[in-house]
Amino acid sequence: MQSTVGIGQTSVAPCLHFWTPGLFDFKGGIQVFSQFLLQNLQALYPQIQYDVFSMHDRDPASQRDRYLPQTKFWGQGQIPIRLRTPTFAAQIVSMGLWQRPNLVLTTHLNFTVAAHRLKQLAGVPYWTMAHGFEAWEIDRPQVRQALTNADRILAVSHYTRDRMLAGLEIDPDRIHVLPNTFGAERFQVAEKPAALLEHHGLRRDQPVILTVNRLAAGESFHSYDQILAALPQIRSAIPDVHYLIVGGGNDRQRLEKLIRAQNLQDCVTLAGFIPDEELPAYYNLCDVFAMPSKLEGFGIVYLEAMASGKPVVGGQDGAIDALDRGRLGAIVNPDDVAEIATTLTQILQQQYPNPLLYQPPALREAVVQTFGPLGFQQRLSTLMADSPLLQPLLIPSNSFS
Repeated sequence: MQSTVGIGQTSVAPCLHFWTPGLFDFKGGIQVFSQFLLQNLQALYPQIQYDVFSMHDRDPASQRDRYLPQTKFWGQGQIPIRLRTPTFAAQIVSMGLWQRPNLVLTTHLNFTVAAHRLKQLAGVPYWTMAHGFEAWEIDRPQVRQALTNADRILAVSHYTRDRMLAGLEIDPDRIHVLPNTFGAERFQVAEKPAALLEHHGLRRDQPVILTVNRLAAGESFHSYDQILAALPQIRSAIPDVHYLIVGGGNDRQRLEKLIRAQNLQDCVTLAGFIPDEELPAYYNLCDVFAMPSKLEGFGIVYLEAMASGKPVVGGQDGAIDALDRGRLGAIVNPDDVAEIATTLTQILQQQYPNPLLYQPPALREAVVQTFGPLGFQQRLSTLMADSPLLQPLLIPSNSFS
């Protein structure tokens, strides 16, 4: 494949290997980010040959209409799970040795072990993404070594970057921040949906707190537990407040017992898993979105809620970045139940000292300007163009508008 690189000059198109846990068969934070990253790379650099290796997708090529026609997909989702990791590792290293790509970009740091081996064998440079808690405390010596030898690490938040620098002996100049983005057009300011009000037995004027989070029994901290603990204090000021938890998972049985033990059945609804296309309506249903977590590397859900014009309460983790250090929302100590209760009460009573939270169109505009697709693409372009490593590889197209 030929690509024009200068006046009167042509060369074989450079090749980028994109390694990801998945793009299509499962919806999670890393998968969503990987889609945005690949789409924006292709918007910036359409002259590149993209080879996408997906560990868990069964047939990623079936989604090729979303991507440039020269994109090649390989998926290992059809391989039994116990064999999938070694099969995937063998595939990406062997293909790397055969094709000698100009760059490997991985969207999960566990893949850096294979990338490091490929660099040792063939000198192929590699970059990796660092998302959340999987990057904060790294025990595996092979992963630690691979990260210290990565040519560049892109962290989704300053919080994740700081945690990595505290735990790894790595040059700070090689860890850059590329914040998450989101599909801003899907989330709009709108009235509370009548169908959902009826479905959940809520009044239009009834204050609603919303959390969207998977119910994972194995996690050490649950933000919804903290809000449940804060509800009695909130109810003393706002008796008809209702708490809606959206998300499925294996923690539901414990959560139901906790709700009964605290006698909160009349003011808490577990909505369970909802399809992705229904999520915007749930943001419109609430009056405040709350997820005071310790485990978020960034938290795309915060952006989605704010783009729906809703005030957001986050914890002292990657949410600090998502809420722009408090400019776009309220940051609380996730261990302080009284602070959570006071903050949620103030927001619902429109007494919290940040007027932007009560101006839905302005809040939406602010989060889109700060974290929307255009800003993400501009940051990505700067990161790619700044590297001397990539100067001969990447020639951006004029895609900003």
